[in-house]
Amino acid sequence: MGYTVLIPARLASTRLPNKPLADLGGVPMVVRVAQRVRAGVAPTTRVVVAGDSPSILQACQKHGIEAVLTREDHPSGSDRLAEACELLSLADDEIAVNVQGDEPLIDPTLVQAVADLLYKHTTASMGTAAHAIDNVTDFANPNVVKVVLDSANIALYFSRAPIAWWRDGFTQGVQALPDPAPLRHIGIYAYRVGFLRQFPRLPQAPLEVTEALEQLRALWHGYRIAVHVADQAPGPGVDTPEDLERVRNLLLHHGTTAVS
Repeated sequence: MGYTVLIPARLASTRLPNKPLADLGGVPMVVRVAQRVRAGVAPTTRVVVAGDSPSILQACQKHGIEAVLTREDHPSGSDRLAEACELLSLADDEIAVNVQGDEPLIDPTLVQAVADLLYKHTTASMGTAAHAIDNVTDFANPNVVKVVLDSANIALYFSRAPIAWWRDGFTQGVQALPDPAPLRHIGIYAYRVGFLRQFPRLPQAPLEVTEALEQLRALWHGYRIAVHVADQAPGPGVDTPEDLERVRNLLLHHGTTAVS
């Protein structure tokens, strides 16, 4: 079924300036993301970069990637996506998938799986993904966001804390993983476009502020988030110069098959 992939890209980055235009094998990173997604999804899927600078649009146009120019002053990624939906005249009943512009090793099958969630779960307004955590370090790391699900794979809660936590866990500290394995959230989202238009206007939730997790706003206001549990972790994203070098090396030695 058809959907639109939106790839937000902004030049301002404190850790890696001009990140969307960072060179990856002779191609700007945001272009490589779009190319990777477009090569792996159905031909009917529209892939669009939502940039905040004419230089991003020019880079996309040079490589045949559709792009729209959004405002520079959006407070969040969801605001940028909502504007892109308006610029593209997407209907409320369509589906948009948010793929981050700093994920050059994204698996296109993951994009399709997250989009399919909203066709399967008709009462869900959002879809996302997760995978099993296999080590204690990630389980305890507050930068690794965890999610717990119900029996239908609908999110109950997202947290930076190690969840789910077994009753006697505090007697030994975080020294082992609970059973079943906890789930790490993967930052890819599918939205019903009508909900995406509304989402930035919803009041912030107290839990969202506490955890610094925007998706908790949806749960707080009673919206459902369906979750695809992937078999493995996605390839690494790019946040720092060190990340950029790592991905460059992976692409150099493994090409488009690089996943870790």
